[in-house]
Amino acid sequence: MLIATIGRGHTVKRPSKPAVGTMLANLRRGHEHLILERRDEDREGDWYIQVRFRENNTYQLEYRDGAPTEHHQTVTVSQEKVLGALLGWMLDKPGWREGFMWNNIGHMFASAADREAEPTA
Repeated sequence: MLIATIGRGHTVKRPSKPAVGTMLANLRRGHEHLILERRDEDREGDWYIQVRFRENNTYQLEYRDGAPTEHHQTVTVSQEKVLGALLGWMLDKPGWREGFMWNNIGHMFASAADREAEPTA
């Protein structure tokens, strides 16, 4: 099931494309965010895409494909591109990541146990 949540705690189950567009357009600058999350008993891990409208009028867009190591981030000024990515992800369309320069930030979410298991030089 797909669930959309905005920073003020408003949640929509199985959101429509217009609902996602409205939620994105209504984000206020700062720490407010929109998360689209797939909750599926057959899939392990966290599957989501999220966006935060930052104080400097940019959108910080992130997605995670199951594991913390598969967490990616980009920044854009285009609300239209963000909406395209959100809807593409939501509808599982190929190519929704195109048009962005993604950075893998999975290292920021590695658990302490993972870091301790790594050999030191």
